Amino acid sequence: MSESLTVCEVDEELVKMLQKFRMRKETNNAAIVMKIDKDKHLVVLDEEHEDISPDDLKDELPERQPRFVVYSYKYHHDDGRVSYPLCFIFSSPVGCRPEQQMMYAGSKNKLVQTAEMTKVFEIRNTEDLTEEWLREKLAFFR
Repeated sequence: MSESLTVCEVDEELVKMLQKFRMRKETNNAAIVMKIDKDKHLVVLDEEHEDISPDDLKDELPERQPRFVVYSYKYHHDDGRVSYPLCFIFSSPVGCRPEQQMMYAGSKNKLVQTAEMTKVFEIRNTEDLTEEWLREKLAFFR
């Protein structure tokens, strides 16, 4: 049942921004951080970041509030190739208010579908978001 449950819709401007982000030509790491406007029941833009490492991104995420992140990462493969995977990261820290966690969890699938994401990861502690963690997650997709 939770697969079809939609708690919040996605802001139309955010949808356009995500589509544009998917087609970006830049070769640096970049992120779109999203939050839920609980009064409007809408997923909206929180922050945009250019040239941001996973470790710096971790510092931008609130420690006690959930966030959705679409992250374009410059991934150096062991064989010398470089790729730019788009990753969806759901940050749902331990200690969030239960109603907040439910709103975010109930909106995640809709946002993943809207953003057309395939590499979907979740962290329960913002400290877990490191370059090593991301490389380990992405190694599965090689």
